[in-house]
Amino acid sequence: MRGFGAFLSYRLLRTLLALWLVSTVVFVVMRLSGDPVPLLLPPDAPVAEMERVRHDLGLDRPLPVQYAVFAGNVLRGDFGRSIHFRQPAMAVALSYLPATLELGVAAFLIAVVVALPVGVFSAVRRNSPLDHAAMALALIGQSAPTFFLGILFILVFSLWLDLFPTSGRGDWRHLVLPALTLGAFAMASIARITRSAVLEVQHADFVRTARAKGLGEVVVVAKHTLRNAALPILTITGLQFGTLLGGAVVTETVFSWPGMGRLAIQSIYNRDYPVVQSTVFIAAVLFIVINLALDALYGVLDPRTREPRA
Repeated sequence: MRGFGAFLSYRLLRTLLALWLVSTVVFVVMRLSGDPVPLLLPPDAPVAEMERVRHDLGLDRPLPVQYAVFAGNVLRGDFGRSIHFRQPAMAVALSYLPATLELGVAAFLIAVVVALPVGVFSAVRRNSPLDHAAMALALIGQSAPTFFLGILFILVFSLWLDLFPTSGRGDWRHLVLPALTLGAFAMASIARITRSAVLEVQHADFVRTARAKGLGEVVVVAKHTLRNAALPILTITGLQFGTLLGGAVVTETVFSWPGMGRLAIQSIYNRDYPVVQSTVFIAAVLFIVINLALDALYGVLDPRTREPRA
């Protein structure tokens, strides 16, 4: 238990370092993107008015001073006020979080429900026509750009077949196409990793022994094969979940889904520094927390991961 505590403490320290690095990089990059003041005032605004607004926003200070103020505010959970919305930036970003969580969780569930059985079946029926077909579709899912899949789904299922809405957030019908688009890459990745992990374990001695005892194929696969192939499958599944929550920018833009990804794009156009910093920070926290949970789960499932590396 003591070893697990040290293992988890090291992961927590690494998490805090990652959050600091993310915040710092976003702060610097946004300051390099340009001055937001011209976007807030009419084109014929006098120079004195522009300087006044720039002073009110604290943008006339040297960059190290701005960063010191930013870092101090972040430690108190204050990311400033949105330049565009005139509200606390974190509150604005959090108001868009439920839509992103809804889309990300739906895409993740679709990916897992489809990919795990496909990966296992492809491994069990290796080199069969269905295996080749499934892996070909998985390769397409990993290769096709997200925006292309989104536009293709809209064209086929919305315009030609008139089955689902083209954009927006509403009932479950609005969720289907964005979730399929966002989950396509994760679905393909999980299916391929599941197939590889099952194939690696399938011919192990303990699996052959289970078959020799007369156990059915379903019992052998479910109880012995999948259990010992769980770690790599768990790894890719957890990472894909974090990616879905933090990487839905393209999907939300294509389908006009009112989530944090679309908010971040709009805020970048508006040079709304506080909102961009808030959305990126929330996405980083979600991804890092998921990875921290995976690390903790590894420490429980495989005690060897707790041991310090030489």
